[in-house]
Amino acid sequence: MKAVRIHQHGGVEVLTLEEVPTPSPGPLEVLIEIHAVALNHLDLFVRRGMPGVKLPLPMILGSDIAGKVVEVGEGVDSSWVGKRVLVNPGYSCGRCLHCFEGEISLCDQYGILGETKDGGYCEYIALPLHQVHPIPEGKSYVEAAAFPLVFLTAWRMLVKRGKIQPRET
Repeated sequence: MKAVRIHQHGGVEVLTLEEVPTPSPGPLEVLIEIHAVALNHLDLFVRRGMPGVKLPLPMILGSDIAGKVVEVGEGVDSSWVGKRVLVNPGYSCGRCLHCFEGEISLCDQYGILGETKDGGYCEYIALPLHQVHPIPEGKSYVEAAAFPLVFLTAWRMLVKRGKIQPRET
């Protein structure tokens, strides 16, 4: 498959179009054909490099992903095939105290697609089903890709930091 990767930090000149292996879904994973990826400021930070932060290279950028499930791995219901989905770009171990408390960004294994693990500037991505959410009816792939990482930031600020309660605005 085609992917845009970086092998070093810098300006737009470090973006390279390459052929990389098409992933296959593992157990409890889905393979998504990517239809839209937003440009998040995180993509610029990662591409340019962040002082004091060592990031794995080469890297496929892109954390805000929307597409269609084209294959499912073992343990995933086949009804997911053909569904339009968006991706939660944050991932964690799912087993530690922080994860159980809903504070996955505090998990020692926390990462974001396109920053610490290959993201969506490619044709396909295989991800755990729990990171995938159906796109609401009437929303396009472009609209769906416009909010995953931004939503995570806003949700954490309102729910975890601000402790907003039902019926509060």
